Amino acid sequence: MGNSYEKAGVNYDILDAAKREALLLARQTASYPAGQGVMLDESSFGESATVIDVAGQKLAFVLECLGTKSLIAKQYFEMSHEDRFEDIAYDAVAAIVNDLICVGAIPMVINAYFATGSSDFYENPYAFSLARGWQAACKDSGAAWGGGESPTLSGLIKEGAVEVAGSAVGKIPNGLEPLSGDRLEPGDDIVLIYSNGMHTNGASLARQIASQLPDSYLTLLDSGRTFGSAVLDKSFIYQDVVADLSTKGDILHYASHITGHGLRKIMRADRELTYRLHTLTPVPEVLQFMVQQTEMSKEEAYATLNMGAGFALYISAGRGEEAVLAAEALGHGAIVAGKVEEGKKCLIVEPISATYGAEDLLIR
Repeated sequence: MGNSYEKAGVNYDILDAAKREALLLARQTASYPAGQGVMLDESSFGESATVIDVAGQKLAFVLECLGTKSLIAKQYFEMSHEDRFEDIAYDAVAAIVNDLICVGAIPMVINAYFATGSSDFYENPYAFSLARGWQAACKDSGAAWGGGESPTLSGLIKEGAVEVAGSAVGKIPNGLEPLSGDRLEPGDDIVLIYSNGMHTNGASLARQIASQLPDSYLTLLDSGRTFGSAVLDKSFIYQDVVADLSTKGDILHYASHITGHGLRKIMRADRELTYRLHTLTPVPEVLQFMVQQTEMSKEEAYATLNMGAGFALYISAGRGEEAVLAAEALGHGAIVAGKVEEGKKCLIVEPISATYGAEDLLIR
């Protein structure tokens, strides 16, 4: 799975194997803070965020990075003189928050990491746009920007480049348990909330595509937009939907952020369950273009890119439409896309006649 992405320099088989080895070591540290009255929820190991119990208050912690999308913003600025660095900073926060809410946590504090190859980066007209974008995303997430780090890493990062990453602490609302795969039940509805484009997965592939186009990022899509502009659209943040559903009783059982591994992330939970999709979300124009340019099969495309689904919610049986209405009331498109079933761990995507087995998502 993922031949096109491997050609772009990203091999998930290698990355996931390294992550599994690290996770084994991480599990061995779970008891270390017990002397301070702090307990780690071991069921959250391998989830998108780590859950911590501090004197009865459940918190969650996450660290995430933007990837190579900042290189696209730099190259697009040089070609078009359009500053999109505010959007990529917003994207980085979206990646952080959308991982944090997968365990049911509401973000409280978000810290930034802007690493450059030279301090001269901050002489660029777009440098302060990073700060504006970070602040805007914190506002939309309801979280404070607590600080961060901005190292200059000459020799490690290319001169003129910037690596954008960050971390966050969130709170599980009082009286609620964290979302985990243990809460999934056969019969749960699978609700997919729409993405608005590439989000934070696929930048390496977009860069490869642009390098092979005569007009690079200035290539026009059918809508008249440039490829570069569409690639740099900022991601949706789904915090408002999870926060709203958390007030509606036992409706939300689990959540998954659809980024790397595409729709395979739907079977992220460490459970022997079958996930069956009967309906798919509309595919954004920029993702259709990327699939066409790489000649990906549908099976590979849906295993690599979000293909229009930015976030998955697992909802009590028969209450999926309630979650769809809640998402729509907050400005997000959503559909009841399928069901959780008893059976071996796999994802069946009926509209494209594809089945992904447990061996296609070895992230634990």
